[in-house]
Amino acid sequence: MALSGAAFGRQQAAPISMDIGDEPGRVATAEQIVEEGPFARQLVFFRSSEPAGTIVIHTNERFLYVVQGNNRALRYGIGVGREGFQWSGLVRVSRKAEWPDWTPPPEMIARQPYLPRFMAGGPGNPMGARALYLGSTVYRIHGTNQPETIGHAVSSGCFRLANGDVIDLFERIAVGAKVIIRHGASI
Repeated sequence: MALSGAAFGRQQAAPISMDIGDEPGRVATAEQIVEEGPFARQLVFFRSSEPAGTIVIHTNERFLYVVQGNNRALRYGIGVGREGFQWSGLVRVSRKAEWPDWTPPPEMIARQPYLPRFMAGGPGNPMGARALYLGSTVYRIHGTNQPETIGHAVSSGCFRLANGDVIDLFERIAVGAKVIIRHGASI
């Protein structure tokens, strides 16, 4: 996987879990995108009866699809929840934010007490450049200051994209958009 705007040019093996935590304060630029390899943003064949603008997330594949209609979707590589933090369901985008603030939920602080209790939005924030809030859950589709984690299971249940990719997604998706999260067992 190659990332623009950063020195993350190494190729990644099959998507697996990475044993890393969030890195508050690590600075990532808004321009970072996955440029090549399986997790690069691309238009793909995608059979669906969902209307255009619907987001379909396949956690086991590590892809987020935006239905375009006519059996096509725009596919983004994503990072997903690590073992024990993956989930499935149907929600709607309840709000959107640019350079969102981050307040880790109490459950996350209990697991990772070194995390800040609050972090203002900006390039050093683990939420990245944009966030789409999923219903009334604590989960989001957001950017990341760790773009090398795209394609891996690393989060506490949120879905992360490289900052340039989440900015592109943010512009395409409206508040109220349907989001389908599918989690299948990997073999």
